[in-house]
Amino acid sequence: MVQIEWTGVASRSVERCEVDERAGSVLVTSTIEDAENTCSYQLHAHVDWRFADLTMWMAGRSLIVVRREGVWVVDGQTRPDLYEASEIDLSVSPLSNTLPIRRLRLEVGQSADIITAYITVPELEVSTEPLRYTRLSEHEYLYELRNSEFHRTILVDDTGLVIDYPGLFTSNAR
Repeated sequence: MVQIEWTGVASRSVERCEVDERAGSVLVTSTIEDAENTCSYQLHAHVDWRFADLTMWMAGRSLIVVRREGVWVVDGQTRPDLYEASEIDLSVSPLSNTLPIRRLRLEVGQSADIITAYITVPELEVSTEPLRYTRLSEHEYLYELRNSEFHRTILVDDTGLVIDYPGLFTSNAR
């Protein structure tokens, strides 16, 4: 089990996260606190880091997102608009970057375009977001939103966990 803590640079949040790679699956349990809210989530992924499901709790509300055989279900409703998505992307956590980084296994210089199911917090809304990951070096990835000018070079540790996401998140693991 790996424990990591991230500080939200702009949001002044603190996320305490545990990642447990078990035989055949990955379990992530996390709590994010800022001055106004507490948000918790539990995420399951397959052993190859393909997203399986997420349950998120915040201010008496919950969000349940499940992906099985390419079909996305959000709070019990099938979401055909998410069909092309292969990952999730949480607006409040750099943990979601680890899923495509681990799953794609890019070589230095390689890029991959993906679509995510982007989850905004505190709204707990889910929409699609096209992204590109480019591996720049052993520990650096260029993260780009394909429908805007937003991009960041993120630094990861040996396990693919973000340790520096400039302007957004930094971790205690250096």
